[in-house]
Amino acid sequence: MLELPAEMWRRVKSGPLWKSLFRHGYPDSRKNQSLAVFTNVFLHLHPVKVRRHALAIPYTWCMGGLSFFLFLVLTLTGTLLMFYYRPTTDLAYADIKDLETVVVFGQILRNMHRWAGHGMVITVFLHMVRVFYTGSYKPPREFNWVVGTLLFVLTLVLSYTGYLLPWDQLAFWAVTVGYNIAQAAPFVGNEFAFVLFGGFQLGANALLRFYVLHVVALPLATGFLIAIHFWRIRKDGGISGPL
Repeated sequence: MLELPAEMWRRVKSGPLWKSLFRHGYPDSRKNQSLAVFTNVFLHLHPVKVRRHALAIPYTWCMGGLSFFLFLVLTLTGTLLMFYYRPTTDLAYADIKDLETVVVFGQILRNMHRWAGHGMVITVFLHMVRVFYTGSYKPPREFNWVVGTLLFVLTLVLSYTGYLLPWDQLAFWAVTVGYNIAQAAPFVGNEFAFVLFGGFQLGANALLRFYVLHVVALPLATGFLIAIHFWRIRKDGGISGPL
């Protein structure tokens, strides 16, 4: 005799496989609602409850969220650009021109990456201004303020390393100014410039090093610090309230 659908459903829900996947009941109570967030791989990054002031646009201006959103846009568009860009002095500029004129939607892809980079610098700076103005750097959030400062520095360095990659006249001479500034540093200027730029003048070594920094080292460091930044917000009780 065939089992009724209700009986089959009851046996599935009481089986070990179902219990290994869903370890709490339907979120019809505060406890189960909290467990639904805690045990979900995507939702556990978010707090179970959000304070009312954290949703107030005039207080946060969403600058932290916008900065993270632009970082995701940069990661996606940068990954797509890597399919069409070769970091050599002979091919870099030609690849950029091909993106603008040959590759389908290449112009909009490059512009999305470029303007998202500019926007991230602006939003991270405004986010830090907001945090400082509202006193959100005070105890117990001093450590997260330091992490945020490091993220701002990494954002600037990401923008700087990406500036050289088109290998046009504007990029070459703009980065040359930075090279001369680094070389003029007392005591270790020449050594620092040599390590960062791969030589005593801008060339193929500098382009390759900036490319590796821009697409591998700096994004990984930034993503790691962003994870710590979000974790500390949770550990410090969520977004700080108005003074």
